Amino acid sequence: MTSKVQTFAEMKEEFDAYVGSTVYSTMVTVDAKGRPRTRVLIPVWDVVDGVPLGWLATYKTPVKAAHIAGNPHTNFSYLTSRGHNAVAIDTVAAWDDDPEVRRHVWDLYLRTSPRGAGYDLGRFWSSPEDPKLHVLRLEPWRIQIVRGGDLRSRIWQA
Repeated sequence: MTSKVQTFAEMKEEFDAYVGSTVYSTMVTVDAKGRPRTRVLIPVWDVVDGVPLGWLATYKTPVKAAHIAGNPHTNFSYLTSRGHNAVAIDTVAAWDDDPEVRRHVWDLYLRTSPRGAGYDLGRFWSSPEDPKLHVLRLEPWRIQIVRGGDLRSRIWQA
């Protein structure tokens, strides 16, 4: 059974539980020929004015940069090992290297670490000012949560 929710708040608790217990997400981008490419990453999710917003601290590899430049639509998916619960997040991604954003994302990763979805970015970069650190802003336009036990599905759309 699939139902649509009017606000993200209606599914936030379940979203946080599934994402927090899974941590790792599969990110999908597509190349210029429409071929998908996946990679496993750890984005963090926030809520701003009632709307979900994601951030990905990452390296700006040539492949990832070319894919985002050619088609900014990305997908992030999570599947829990216990219960087989799933979250699929369709987003529009954009690089955001504003120094204030980088500091905010750095802190957000640290704050989300206790629930398992974030980590200390200092393991990979020296500071928010590290030139090798790049940030992708992830603006979800559709989120679907599927409960594995009975396949109940809920969808939020921007």
